[in-house]
Amino acid sequence: MKRVVTLVLGGGRGARLYPLTKFRSKPAVPVAGKYRLIDVPLSNCINSGLNRIYVLTQFHSVSLHRHIRSTYSFGPLTRGFVEILAAQQTLASTNWYQGTADAVRQNLTYVEQPGIDYVLVLSGDQLYRMDFRQMIATHRQSGADVTISAVPVARQAASGLGIMRLDETGRVVGFLEKPQTEQELDHVRTDPAWIEAQGIRSEGRDCLASMGIYLFNRQTLIDVLEKTDYQDFGKEVFPASIRARHVHVHLFDGYW
Repeated sequence: MKRVVTLVLGGGRGARLYPLTKFRSKPAVPVAGKYRLIDVPLSNCINSGLNRIYVLTQFHSVSLHRHIRSTYSFGPLTRGFVEILAAQQTLASTNWYQGTADAVRQNLTYVEQPGIDYVLVLSGDQLYRMDFRQMIATHRQSGADVTISAVPVARQAASGLGIMRLDETGRVVGFLEKPQTEQELDHVRTDPAWIEAQGIRSEGRDCLASMGIYLFNRQTLIDVLEKTDYQDFGKEVFPASIRARHVHVHLFDGYW
């Protein structure tokens, strides 16, 4: 776990939560009293033994910065941190973050530091509870270049999500964003018997939806971002990785 660095994407405009996001980014929206949405992925990391965390911010970030600075402080012996990487002009780039992948690309210096084997990429505005140690174990056992978390969903919910198609080993071999027709759903359907064989009750759910949680081998992430101009993980980096890399699925069936 000490060889994993986590990048938490600080979110954009959060238009669907307006007016809660009128003066703050979505991860800074209050929830359950004194907490903010950002506390959920950060808590998942810390409780999973991951304490090297960068939060990438850009839009309406003042209140988010204030909350992180006042909340997260590790003892000097842990060598852990939650550090903010705000969009900034550098000698290498004078642009704002152009998307999730571009935000990571502009901060690859922090990924290239010694002692890092894996990079976990998270959204800062999801509500879920996950032990990332299980995902890292799946990644190492499968020998994958990239591992993505997926949750089983029923067909009725699949039309609003990105759905993956697997082979019999759990390798991702196809991806379809928001399938609408029965033909499209059949193309990405996962056999419920396979889901049951992984220790998860299918309960009629025969589609596996991407949770937008990615674990990369460090060099894989660097290669993908340096050799392309992709701007978004979900729409560009992930589909391209399926074609060129070993992308494996980590099944999750907890709260999300």
